[in-house]
Amino acid sequence: MAQREQFTTPVDAVVSRMRALDAALPERDGVAVFNRVYLTVTEAVDRSIDAGRFADRRAAITLDVRFAERYLAAVDAVTDGRRAPACWRPLFQLRRHPGVRPLQFALAGINAHIGHDLALAVVDSCRTLGCEPADLEDEFDRVGDLLVSLEERVREDLMPGPDLLQIADPLTHLLGSWSLERAREATWAAARALWALRRVPDVAEEFTEQLDAAVGFAGRILLTPLADCRQSSGSSTGAISS
Repeated sequence: MAQREQFTTPVDAVVSRMRALDAALPERDGVAVFNRVYLTVTEAVDRSIDAGRFADRRAAITLDVRFAERYLAAVDAVTDGRRAPACWRPLFQLRRHPGVRPLQFALAGINAHIGHDLALAVVDSCRTLGCEPADLEDEFDRVGDLLVSLEERVREDLMPGPDLLQIADPLTHLLGSWSLERAREATWAAARALWALRRVPDVAEEFTEQLDAAVGFAGRILLTPLADCRQSSGSSTGAISS
C-alpha cells in the first residue's frame, strides 16, 4: 500500500483563496476570467459533496483539493517571480493581451488544469488515500461531468452574441478544434500511466514533463490573438453565475 500523506486543506480553504483572487484581479485579466470559471466549478463540487452525491466523501474532497492546489501553486509561483508549469505559462504570459478574448482565456485555463493538473491530482490523491486510480474513477467522472456542463455554459456566456456571423468568426474555428471530453479521456489515461510509472521515477518525471509541454503547446494555440474589428461588448467579461 502506498504511503499515506497527511490531508490538511479543506475545500473551504481553496474556495476562499479563489474568492480572494476574484476580488483582487482586474475583471478583464485572463487569469481572473479563468478563476471565475474555476470558482464556480469548485463551489458546485462543494455543494455536491455536502448534498451526499459522492459515494466516498473523503475521496471526493481529497481529489477536489489536490486538484485546486495545482492551480493555486501556479498562481503562487508567478506571484513570487518563479516559473509556472509549462501548461500555465501561456495564460500568465498573455493574460493582458488585448487581442485575446475572454472565452479563450477561460478555455486555456481549463485546458491547463484538466490536461495536466488533473492527472497529477489523481496521483496525489492516490498517495494521500493509499488507493489505486480505479478507486477514484467515480469521483473523477462526477467532477468531469460538472466540468463538461460548465464548459457548455462558458461557451454560451462568453461567445459573441447571435447577432454576429459566428461561422465566419476565427474564434469559432479555433475553439472548435478543442474538446474538454477528449482532454478528460486523455487525462485519465495519463493518470493511470503515471501511477504505473511511480516506481520508475526518472521515466515518470520525463512523462510528466512531456505532458506539461504538450498541454502548454495546446494552450498557446488556444490563446492565439484574434483580430476583432467588432469590439465585443463588455458583457463578455462578466462572471459566470453559480
